[in-house]
Amino acid sequence: MIARQRFDDNPCRPRHFKPPPCRAIVPNGPTKQALEACRTRLLLTGALFALVFAVVALRVIEIVAVGGGTAESQIGRFRIVTAPVPSHADIVDRNGSVLAATLDSPSLYGNPKQIVDAAGAARKLVKVFPNLRGAEVYAKLTSGKSFVWIRRHLTPTEQYDVNQLGIPGLEFEHEERRVYPDASLTSHVIGYTGIDNAGFAGVERALDGVLKERREPLQLSLDLRLQYILHEELQRVIDDFTAKGGAGLIMDVNTGEILAMTSLPDFDPNNPGAPDPGHPAASLADRMFDRTTLGVYELGSIFKIFTVAMALDYGTATVTSTYDASHPIKIGRFTISDYHGKHRVLNVPEILMYSSNIGAARMAVAAGAEKQREFLARLGLLKPPKIEVSEVGAPHYPAKWREVNVMTIAFGHGISVSPLSFATAASALVNGGILRQPTLVKLPTDHDPPGQQVISTRTSEQMRRLMRLVVEHGTGTMAAAPGYVVGGKTGTADKVSGRRYAERKLLSSFVGVFPINDPKYLVLTMVDEPHPNKQSHGYATAGWTVAPATGRIIERIAPLLGVQPVDESAAEVQRALMVESMQGKRIEAY
Repeated sequence: MIARQRFDDNPCRPRHFKPPPCRAIVPNGPTKQALEACRTRLLLTGALFALVFAVVALRVIEIVAVGGGTAESQIGRFRIVTAPVPSHADIVDRNGSVLAATLDSPSLYGNPKQIVDAAGAARKLVKVFPNLRGAEVYAKLTSGKSFVWIRRHLTPTEQYDVNQLGIPGLEFEHEERRVYPDASLTSHVIGYTGIDNAGFAGVERALDGVLKERREPLQLSLDLRLQYILHEELQRVIDDFTAKGGAGLIMDVNTGEILAMTSLPDFDPNNPGAPDPGHPAASLADRMFDRTTLGVYELGSIFKIFTVAMALDYGTATVTSTYDASHPIKIGRFTISDYHGKHRVLNVPEILMYSSNIGAARMAVAAGAEKQREFLARLGLLKPPKIEVSEVGAPHYPAKWREVNVMTIAFGHGISVSPLSFATAASALVNGGILRQPTLVKLPTDHDPPGQQVISTRTSEQMRRLMRLVVEHGTGTMAAAPGYVVGGKTGTADKVSGRRYAERKLLSSFVGVFPINDPKYLVLTMVDEPHPNKQSHGYATAGWTVAPATGRIIERIAPLLGVQPVDESAAEVQRALMVESMQGKRIEAY
């Protein structure tokens, strides 16, 4: 076996030999110049990259520190293409539910000069839009113009279908469409817009400029839940009594905020001119007419609360004052009588409870024409109300206030006001005597809006007690909502037809307040030309029509408003509602 010879055993190599150290090879000449050029280029490239990164870093710091927000959100702003800001702000109810919104809605137009087969294009478009007429579309596409509208405000599906046609010369224009998710439910309040989103009615018209300037939603005082209940119950009365129409509202008596307001029949603001299957007999003009704010009516006996309040506030009467209602009053060619008269002397509570026209007329005459007119003016009933809609009716009243006018106005004839005006004035009678402007815009929480003291707090307390008697023992017993201490007043008026009152054409109304011992909310309901039925035993008066509806409304809305039911027979409730100067005594009505 031959062993490997180690390098160290090489006999030819000196024992202590060490190899010479390696020496760096230093290039000279052209090689050296090439290496120097490469190094210079690398240094310049590195410096350039460092400079770019420094600029980017400084820009990010500037954006974050000066512009605000995070780097991601600011940089992302330049990467993401956002949709155009809507031309009109959304409208929402007091809880944030959308009542009106602006959506992208492209419109289809054509350039006839670029369309090769106009007849074929017209046939295809009619298949996508069955409501279009082929002849009209063909005429547009052969007009020789450079621009013709084909269809405005397309849905996404319609836009897709048109794209699938692949017809050169058809293009889309970016436009917006105002939509109303709840359709007719808030139609008279919100109103509607035209094809170019200009407001044509309601809040849309009155606050058009505000909606254009705002970027955040406009929050109204309406509560969509209460709106639905009011709408449903009014429609039920109209159906049950085959009435012509109706109106109603719910108001916060301490702020003037309107929580619900409706007029029937109504319309769909998404398509205002379309026929309404729910009201086939109603004309378009009738459906567009707002009975709550624009209509003015002789409201009848609910006006007696103003007559009584006037007499008490001026001191021309007290709750114990009496008036002879045993015989009708004849003045000129008029005779004033009671519907179901007691034919005897009545005191003030009885006049209101039994709704005596004779007693109210005598009470007003005792106060006089000057005081009556001044008092109604103080309550704002002789001028149009101010509110955030354009459709507002002006009151009608006599130019010369004669004695016959004093008598008839005392029980709600000879003067016409809108339901909104009436509700605003009635709120002042029960809230401590402060008249506040009604509003459809939500007020800040705990905000105390300004108001004018129009009657004394004592008169207001007396009116609350008297209105409670109407529901406990008078004509409004069917408006009771057990646990919610309702007070109110009925009103049944003959409608004016030409220059006289029409027979068997009534306007029935009811104003209810709850809880009347600590007033928070007012409910006003009105039905136009109700007809008797079997359930009402042949009556179409307010006590049988809108009074029960008001009771149902209160029972349904009170829990939503946080009003807790109470024991109406509790001592503290009874003490709060006991009529002054009659403690320990009972008049016939009690």
